[in-house]
Amino acid sequence: MPERLSKLIETEVSRPVPDAALRLTDAIRGRHRSGIAAVIFYGSCLRQRDIKPASMVFDFFVLVDDYRRFYGRRWPALANRLMPPNVFQIAAAGEDGRLQAKYAVVSLAQFGELVSPATFHSYFWARFAQPTRLVYARDSQAKAAVIRALAQSVTTMAGRAAGLMQGNFTACDFWKEAFRQTYAAELRAERAVRGEHVYLADAARYDALTEPALTAAGLHPLRLPDGRLTLGGDGGRSTAKLVWALRRIFGKLLSVARLIKAVFTFDGGLDYILWKIERHSGITTPVSDWQRRHPLLAAPSLAWRLYRRGAFR
Repeated sequence: MPERLSKLIETEVSRPVPDAALRLTDAIRGRHRSGIAAVIFYGSCLRQRDIKPASMVFDFFVLVDDYRRFYGRRWPALANRLMPPNVFQIAAAGEDGRLQAKYAVVSLAQFGELVSPATFHSYFWARFAQPTRLVYARDSQAKAAVIRALAQSVTTMAGRAAGLMQGNFTACDFWKEAFRQTYAAELRAERAVRGEHVYLADAARYDALTEPALTAAGLHPLRLPDGRLTLGGDGGRSTAKLVWALRRIFGKLLSVARLIKAVFTFDGGLDYILWKIERHSGITTPVSDWQRRHPLLAAPSLAWRLYRRGAFR
């Protein structure tokens, strides 16, 4: 991995985080005690400048050594390996009220695979091409492995999105289109402009990463006198439309499969999913006690009702 890109990521992950994120990290580590190599803080609570921690749900990824050792049981370990990640909720006391978090679990080794070009779908490498903070690392080896994986995420994202660019482009053009495509490759409640908001929240950061990420992906960006970039060669343009269309189809199916899996592995998953849909789309739907007791049976009718009202695509 080119040193310039790794240094940018290393500096970024070491920046301060809100006290609420540290309290929740301690709660996660306290619940599991051992087997955690690192904890990453990411998502909307990191992007937003002014947050009210007690009204937000913080997002973390917990990177573990070994699934079976972490869970102590076979089935959660198998589910995590076959369809990562497993997702859990946790709460902690904060200065201004109760703090809440959602944390996803994946092994450190598998994380490295999932953010590499060998992984077709963008679920992992698109998320971790975005800003992150390393709120816990067990040792220097774990920290170095996380930094490599995060730099690889940015590299994979750049390489996969390069074919979307036609002609000369700015960093803004590049990341807005990259995020537009990756959001479209999942069932998302967010609107089409969400990718633009993600870029604008950290524009200077993405601008600084664009050239080193494209270079690390084996491409040859050239900066023009007007500040725009151009890529030599095909850059994957000839197949980009087809590949991203396939990602959209595969991604929707994968999203449905993950939702079904969450019914069995995520306590309170139905209420969390509906809350998140409401937060991003403004659309809600009532849920009965029966539906909460039988979320798998209730899911198709709830999903169809929300889809018809435009809650997600």
